[in-house]
Amino acid sequence: MNEMQRDIDQAPEIAKSRLMRLLLLFVFVAGGAIFFALGLDRFLTFDTLRDGQNHLHHFVIGQGIFGISLYILIYMLSVTFSVPGTAVLTIAGGLLFGQWFGTFYAIVGATFGAIGLFLIARMALRDIMKNRAGSAMKKMEDGFKENALSYLLVLRLIPLFPFFLVNIVPALLGINLRTYVVGTFFGIIPGSFVYATVGAGLGSVFEQNEKFSMQGILTPEIMTALIGLALLALLPVAYKKFWQRLGKTKGI
Repeated sequence: MNEMQRDIDQAPEIAKSRLMRLLLLFVFVAGGAIFFALGLDRFLTFDTLRDGQNHLHHFVIGQGIFGISLYILIYMLSVTFSVPGTAVLTIAGGLLFGQWFGTFYAIVGATFGAIGLFLIARMALRDIMKNRAGSAMKKMEDGFKENALSYLLVLRLIPLFPFFLVNIVPALLGINLRTYVVGTFFGIIPGSFVYATVGAGLGSVFEQNEKFSMQGILTPEIMTALIGLALLALLPVAYKKFWQRLGKTKGI
């Protein structure tokens, strides 16, 4: 009887929680759908950058802080709603603001956007995934949480997985927000710097009517450097594993 009464008392809270999850999922899906319905994806191309670079430069110079804020907002929304083209936006940041400021503004926009997607995923999807995956999800959570920052830095540094996927997975695995923010902010610095640096030199490429390709950005040298940074991020994990094994060997 007590359990039945407790279920009745908790029913409004459960219904409210489900409604909130559905609302968040609706906002997420609707945001992406509106982006494509309005044809905004056509603006996130190098052809658009080439054709409109002069207008964009004049706008940014004329608007000052507002132009910078608008760029960060567009970047943030594109990450939150997982629309394609963040690499183009980072390159555009280098083209419009220069190597260093372009890197910084892109990092700020990407970090805030990733936080938005993280919160949506955690509130709308985590409980559903946890209930369906059961003990398997619990094991993954425990393994990831033990070295969350190191693992997150590795995922951020090596561009093997889609950016939106790396934003969602930590939320589903129960990583706390502070660790997520730190790992995201510092983990995307090297890649953002590479793309913004390319963007800073893109104006001369456009002026000479040369062809530009994304495939030429992540050269073997750059990939080697990023992998090296990822290995450094794993050093704390290796150190911890080493001492754990040493302790087991000595019977500590």
